[in-house]
Amino acid sequence: MKVNGVDYRTIWPDSADPRVIRIIDQRRLPHRLVEVELRTVADFARAIGEMYVRGAGLIGATAAFGIYSATLAAPASDPWPFIRQAAATLIATRPTASNLAWAVGRQLKALEGHATVHSLRQASFSLACTIADEDAEFCRRIGEHGLELLREISRRKGGAPVNILTHCNAGWLAFVDYGSATAPIYAAHRAGVPVHVWVDETRPWLQGARLTAWELAGEGVPHTLISDNSGGHLMQQGAVDLVLVGTDRTTRCGDVANKIGTYLKALAAHDNNVPFYVALPSSTFDWQICDGLRQIPIEERSGDELRYVHGLTDGGQEDRVLICPANTPTLNHGFDVTPARLITGLISDRGIMRAEEADILRLYPEHKPR
Repeated sequence: MKVNGVDYRTIWPDSADPRVIRIIDQRRLPHRLVEVELRTVADFARAIGEMYVRGAGLIGATAAFGIYSATLAAPASDPWPFIRQAAATLIATRPTASNLAWAVGRQLKALEGHATVHSLRQASFSLACTIADEDAEFCRRIGEHGLELLREISRRKGGAPVNILTHCNAGWLAFVDYGSATAPIYAAHRAGVPVHVWVDETRPWLQGARLTAWELAGEGVPHTLISDNSGGHLMQQGAVDLVLVGTDRTTRCGDVANKIGTYLKALAAHDNNVPFYVALPSSTFDWQICDGLRQIPIEERSGDELRYVHGLTDGGQEDRVLICPANTPTLNHGFDVTPARLITGLISDRGIMRAEEADILRLYPEHKPR
């Protein structure tokens, strides 16, 4: 995607020194566009854990490059203990999104059998770049499949704008490029299908207000920022044609874990007969589990994310502001699980399917039990 007319991805090797990996520090958006260099395993773990990067696809790509960083630092005589420790460190940073462990596991499997540390490094760098490229391509295909859905809604409305409600940021900032939930929106906008996006602010990190609104503005997509609790009211008023969200982990039976508050949007959509779609790359499926409520670990984050907000003062300075009595007890779950029964359909890079095991396996027959 473009930022001020310049093509950007969310993660890329430095052009002068491919041992250095560069990212956008998403904590500073939308007020500052800041690039950060990642050089060590600790840098990568910090970037994931402290939300320099976030979103399932981008976390996975960052972890893949983190393993490459580990191969660079590993002792040439016996690299594997260092690499395995780095893998454990990276996986422990955030437990809910499946892409993280998937990317690390893919790296470890690919590196088996390499005789020299030089060979390890070459293979790891190549695979990390492949994982990043695949993530962008998966999202581009999601856009193609979702475009047809939005085009059909627009046709039924006589060409009137399609009103889409989002939650959190499942945009290009959450992946390597294009995004999942935003990919159909960008594809529709570029194809001349009129769209309008209701952007949930998404407390406590405000990914909707800070990131989705920034993305949509950069692409010229009409949008309106709303409070998190406005979605149900807008659905009751007939102002939402569909809800389109992302997912950090999806079971083989169609349950999805996404940013906290997604479940409430799904309930409101169900009550108002509003279609509720989830967009996801294939890498977000967890084929080992079926019951999301019992089997998906839900990350609990620092209470300071609830107690404080970060923003720009009237004087143009970035600052952090306490919004509740100091030391107020908190409970800050990062995700919730939306059961498959509340989901109209899943939009993946392979097509659109119902949120049920049989139809998911129709598009992913290689994962049928043997």
